[in-house]
Amino acid sequence: MENTHSYITEILILLFIIITFLQSGFDKIKDWKGNIGWLSGHFSKTFLARQVPLMVATILILEVITGILAIIGIVRLISVGETSIALYACVLAAIVLLMLLFGQRVAKDYAGAFTITGYFVVAILGVYILS
Repeated sequence: MENTHSYITEILILLFIIITFLQSGFDKIKDWKGNIGWLSGHFSKTFLARQVPLMVATILILEVITGILAIIGIVRLISVGETSIALYACVLAAIVLLMLLFGQRVAKDYAGAFTITGYFVVAILGVYILS
């Protein structure tokens, strides 16, 4: 438990990533048709309109992998003080958020894009601390 105190900031960031990404991934699984329907309308006037199912599947897979890496990262931090998996989780979280930001900007959903900024700051803070 000594490592818990040593890595409390990193653990809290990873918990944030777990909650954010696993909940989002599970929501996509639970309501696949609803997500595809809404996003098809969201991207209907963009060059991404025909790619919605592929984009959602890609994001879903990456979100779940990110959440799993964050769980493993916490276990490794606490058990042996090893940070590489935690760093990978934060880097992948930042990449996924950049993908989402790109989509929001293409769809001209500037408010949605702005919302992603807060999540991105947390992920980049994790990258910075763990680097």
